[in-house]
Amino acid sequence: MKMKAFFALTVALGALPAAAQEVPVSEIPTTVDAKPYAPPETVQRVVTPVVPQEELIKVLIISGENTYEHDWTGVNNSLRTQLKDTGRFDVRVTEDFEFGSLDMLKKYDVVLLNYASRWNYGDKEQKLWSPEAFEALYDYVEQGGGLVAYHSSFTWGFDIPEYRRLLGATMVPGQSRRSPPDGFRVKLTDEEHPVTRGMRKYVWSFMEDMYTNMSFASGADVTVLATGFDDAANYQPEKAGPKYDFEAYSPGNVAKMEGMNADNPLVWVQDYGKGRVFSITLGHGPDTLMFDGVKTLIARGTEWAATGEVTIPPYDKAASFDIPEEYRTED
Repeated sequence: MKMKAFFALTVALGALPAAAQEVPVSEIPTTVDAKPYAPPETVQRVVTPVVPQEELIKVLIISGENTYEHDWTGVNNSLRTQLKDTGRFDVRVTEDFEFGSLDMLKKYDVVLLNYASRWNYGDKEQKLWSPEAFEALYDYVEQGGGLVAYHSSFTWGFDIPEYRRLLGATMVPGQSRRSPPDGFRVKLTDEEHPVTRGMRKYVWSFMEDMYTNMSFASGADVTVLATGFDDAANYQPEKAGPKYDFEAYSPGNVAKMEGMNADNPLVWVQDYGKGRVFSITLGHGPDTLMFDGVKTLIARGTEWAATGEVTIPPYDKAASFDIPEEYRTED
């Protein structure tokens, strides 16, 4: 078999022209007329990474245990997306701060608390952080770290004096209330602060909680940026609904409650040591975060807590606008 293959190859070579069988060395080219390489049209050119002109603000959302009516994972996702979409923030989330440390927090410019410590507002059992984690948080802000205290973070800690001092205020069972309306007008009371400058005087919040008659910590020097009006008429059964006990919220009892028929602080700022604290009691759920007023306050408040300045413009429906003179009122 091997002999047949060898014989066939020999015959084939013999059939080639002589020129094809032997090329003089002198005729072999010594140079090549090379052209610049052009990639095929189907090959995409390599994209050069874009380096941000400024370093992003590093945000850590501390979350985890929360009350049953709060979609805290949905809120975390919405907050993370909205903050990143401004182009100013890099956002990370942790659901386990039980053994948090100062070294861990120092990697970030600002911390956002979205934590309630328990499943039900009335539960006595709480999932509290370790004493070391609390101290790490206090030290972080006191040494200059920024803090955003967010919505459900005010529903606990009334019996932890330093936590209440850190946030400025908390809800207190038997004293504080959730006003019945799910949608209400928010009034900006300080239009010159960097967070609120350029915003319209009134914004609306929906699918929301209005926390009222909160307990402010002694020694907390807060500047209130926005308030909500707690109207006694809203506690009547036809408006409040079955979750408000009629006897407890009878007209006579309602009239005696502190903070009733009054503007209650909803957003404020304060210093804590060298750090800045932005406290916003608004932001019940992902649906709430769809509205420009709350979105603007959160984005700008987070930037301010981290840097002391605000560069993010208000969202369209929260931005101030000129009102013709004939339509203006004192308020």
